Amino acid sequence: MVDQVFSNYIDGLHVDEFKSITKQVCKLPSFLSPALFRKIDPNCTDIVTRDAFIKYWIDGNMLTMDTASQIYNILRQQGCSYLRQADFKPVLDELLATHPGLEFLRTISEFQERYAETVIYRIFYYINRSGTGCLTLRELRRGNLIAAMQQLDEEDDINKIIRYFSYEHFYVIYCKFWELDGDHDCFIDKDNLIKYGNNALTYRIVDRIFSQIPRKFTSKVEGKMSYEDFVYFILAEEDKSSEPSLEYWFKCVDLDGNGVITSNEMQFFFEEQLHRMECITQEAVLFSDILCQIIDMIGPEKENCITLQDLKGSKLSANVFNILFNLNKFMAFETRDPFLIRQEREDPNLTEWDRFAQREYARLSMEEDVDEVSNGSADVWDEPLEPPF
Repeated sequence: MVDQVFSNYIDGLHVDEFKSITKQVCKLPSFLSPALFRKIDPNCTDIVTRDAFIKYWIDGNMLTMDTASQIYNILRQQGCSYLRQADFKPVLDELLATHPGLEFLRTISEFQERYAETVIYRIFYYINRSGTGCLTLRELRRGNLIAAMQQLDEEDDINKIIRYFSYEHFYVIYCKFWELDGDHDCFIDKDNLIKYGNNALTYRIVDRIFSQIPRKFTSKVEGKMSYEDFVYFILAEEDKSSEPSLEYWFKCVDLDGNGVITSNEMQFFFEEQLHRMECITQEAVLFSDILCQIIDMIGPEKENCITLQDLKGSKLSANVFNILFNLNKFMAFETRDPFLIRQEREDPNLTEWDRFAQREYARLSMEEDVDEVSNGSADVWDEPLEPPF
């Protein structure tokens, strides 16, 4: 196969001709092609010969590696034992330039950058379990990124690749950020975040987020959250059943950082919930009753204190955090919202995040449709939603 491809290009392959090697010979996602090409051509001669390919792929033992190791070695910088966010940029650049599902974005450079950033942030949120920003080979192997990357070659509808790459998921995240960022300086402060989800969160939990206990902000502006910080927040908030989310919120509620959540710590957060319920004439609930409910849901090894492992072992852990600091979700849980129950039954394979993104994109689509009708432009309803700026 190698000889067959190179036989038509005696002097070697240019980068745009190299994709067949990446996909057919190396059996790798085609969007890795530019990164692989540059790895074989470190001197930037813009040509890869047959001998150069053989030296790198076969003599360099790349052929015998598993797919994760191959991708890891292609993307990482020389002498580096991990992957950084920037290492994924060439893959996203190629994806944006060639994937048919993202063709409509090619004239909007700023939105291309935001899409690429969001995909990378999502990858690191779910896969970089150490939270260091340094993605190891072990983490890459354990994650589901490679399967999603391989799916990109087989599926023209980018929104069907809900892990990491969905445009609709990106659009929901960015629009949520845009709505909260009132002055559009690309930063969010406490007053902005408290408005999230129709003022669903308590001041106490927002204070904990901005104390940077669950995750140190990448923002260099004091008291403000960057877009990257917001991506981590919204993924944690809208799918509290995922491991990264459980770890995020556990750190928030574990006030003394001793590795257990006590009844006193839970009461500290629930006090504000109770006050808010009283303000909207909702029937007040005694904390003692709430504590019993939480203990019954989680079934911790030690009574009246909960560890992270206890939470990871229960399917109801998300409800605990909603009870403590998200009033809207707590009330939906208490009333067993029939819409949410029906949505779960329709597709049990979707995560809470997937369902949230689905609902929000539908809402944004309806708002866009109304705007288009009022502007007399109803002929674009079936197109992907455009940037909000």
